Amino acid sequence: MRFASFEINGMASYGLVDSEQRCWPVPAAFLARFPDLQSAIAAQALTELAQAAQASGTPVALEQLRLLPVLPNPGKLICVGLNYKSHVAETKRADSDYPSLFLRFNDSLAAHGDAVLRPAFSERFDWEGELAFVIGRGGRHIAKEDAFKHIAGYACFNDVSVRDWQRHTHQFTPGKNFPGTAPFGPVLVTTDEVPDVTTLTLETRVNGQVMQHASLGDLIFDIPTIVAYVSRFTPLSPGDVIATGTPGGVGDRREPPLYMKDGDVVEVEITGLGVLRNTIGTDHGAA
Repeated sequence: MRFASFEINGMASYGLVDSEQRCWPVPAAFLARFPDLQSAIAAQALTELAQAAQASGTPVALEQLRLLPVLPNPGKLICVGLNYKSHVAETKRADSDYPSLFLRFNDSLAAHGDAVLRPAFSERFDWEGELAFVIGRGGRHIAKEDAFKHIAGYACFNDVSVRDWQRHTHQFTPGKNFPGTAPFGPVLVTTDEVPDVTTLTLETRVNGQVMQHASLGDLIFDIPTIVAYVSRFTPLSPGDVIATGTPGGVGDRREPPLYMKDGDVVEVEITGLGVLRNTIGTDHGAA
């Protein structure tokens, strides 16, 4: 199953996305019980959601909707850094025995189709195509062998980075949290459609040129390891989001460096999960 969050008639909603890229919005009665996709996930009601949406009326072409981040309000938004050997190598960092983690704020999320705005005081605006997964069943001290039982689904993610602000200190937080700089979507694909996530391929393109291309099987710390590690220090809850890291090929580590500029079209595509597409602009109020 596939789900999207969106605005319809000026109101936030969500619904089922079918194989023809049509969206079936949830009916008002369902929306009253579960006001957003996160609450439906927490209630283990995704199958009920799909049935209610398709029985409710007329679908809308996905391209006609103003999409929202697939989960606009995750309880936790945790990102894994340095999780492909190709990226570790290009950053010239040492290998680590544990996942490198940082947090994003919810207002740093963006949707498929949104303009992603570079702050006018930085020229070092960089892409990072990633796979993100959404927790469907909460837990603490989750065993690796049980990790996939706790995942609701997967989506494309772009951990856009303001590199100079990222490197003001050893902490990543400022460069990773400018508003609207983390596109997430276009849809959430449930785990039943992804029997083996390691067989998926991730590709990031800028203006059609391939910048990153990697197998999800190349993660240094795989998804079960990430779930087990994170759940040791914090409880995971339904609707929490974890982004798994980016492969080599970021603009900052190219020779010469290459950064995103006004008008660039950036796409993150993962096999079977769709294409997350955004245009780059500039926040002129941030001069």
